[in-house]
Amino acid sequence: MNKTNTDYLMKMTKEYLEGNMDIITYTLDFPHEVESRYDALQKEDKIMAELIYNCLIEDGIHLYDKMPEEEFKQELKEQYQYLTKIYDVRFN
Repeated sequence: MNKTNTDYLMKMTKEYLEGNMDIITYTLDFPHEVESRYDALQKEDKIMAELIYNCLIEDGIHLYDKMPEEEFKQELKEQYQYLTKIYDVRFN
């Protein structure tokens, strides 16, 4: 199963969490990438597309300006870990 877009978005989040991308770049670019790839994401896997949007946008990016960066990063990490567990079940 092709999962190029899912992989790209998961990798982008991992790069931010590992300190390889700054918060401004991530919080500006990630929502744009999700929006521009959403149709392709749904073709790859509708459930993962919805989970990426819900977990990393609604319960992730939207919290960015409501808490200090370390708290934001921790919350995003929890969402990312949740998604990786589901990803492993669906794609491996």
